[in-house]
Amino acid sequence: MRIGCQRFGLLMRLVKLKGSLERALGRRGVKVEWVEFHSGTQLAEALRATQVDLGLVGEGPPIFALSARAPIVYLAAEPPAPEGEAIIVHRDSPIRTVADLKGKTVALNKGSNVDYLLIRALEEANVRYEDVNLSFIPPSGARAAFESREVDAWAIWNPMLSTVRDATGARVLRDGKGLATNTAYYIGARGFADAHPDVVQIFLSEVKAMGEWANENTAAAAALLAPHLGLPQAALVAALQRRRFGLRALDAELVASQQEVADAFLKLRLIPHPIRVAEAQWAPPSRRDRMARCESAGAVACAAAGARSS
Repeated sequence: MRIGCQRFGLLMRLVKLKGSLERALGRRGVKVEWVEFHSGTQLAEALRATQVDLGLVGEGPPIFALSARAPIVYLAAEPPAPEGEAIIVHRDSPIRTVADLKGKTVALNKGSNVDYLLIRALEEANVRYEDVNLSFIPPSGARAAFESREVDAWAIWNPMLSTVRDATGARVLRDGKGLATNTAYYIGARGFADAHPDVVQIFLSEVKAMGEWANENTAAAAALLAPHLGLPQAALVAALQRRRFGLRALDAELVASQQEVADAFLKLRLIPHPIRVAEAQWAPPSRRDRMARCESAGAVACAAAGARSS
């Protein structure tokens, strides 16, 4: 099983470092391979290209993948963390409100969760999306651009958000509260999820357990992450304290929330055509469904499927 993880994805990094998933799947003869990406946009693209099987991304990447007709499905979600993303400006910036961003340059990762945050924040301030100069830069490059003042503002998420605020005194111009939920979604290749539902369920179970541990052991989690991410432990503690992990099934509320993101992107022509998020909601196939499919594939395939599910 190939799992896509983001460079600064805290929960998935903890799962990898602890090794519990490898042990759980190893007992079933399944090997885990971790593939690192700088952002969820790249991860979703790799999923579309069948280079990975599962991953965790923000609100934006699945919408762009679905608009490219990628066969992906939503598996589950984390609780919303609206204050875990924000548009920030320099400490001494004359920019005081989102309305002041008109004509200014904002750095952001294209197609990410903060792309939607910026859209909503500009709407709230009655500023057109086209009236802001967008500089699409991945987080690693965007930090350098922000600190060197090549850009006026930066739309970014935790833990980078906490790190930059602590290091530079950057001010939050607007976070996601009341605008965007900043929900992280577990997504997978439909073919992989349908063929290996038991493996997917083990993956989600281990992720859930790790999230519960991180909620109760913030300092220990930050200490474990710090040397591997190259970020100050204090900033990681702050980032972890600003959110609570907790696996959640994709329900009607979450589907509606993602549909709002898709519709907003379509309105601005960021995606080429409408999509229906509900069609990408994954339901684990029953054993009867799996056996029916394998019977149509032949006796050998059916026997193999039966052995895997036993």
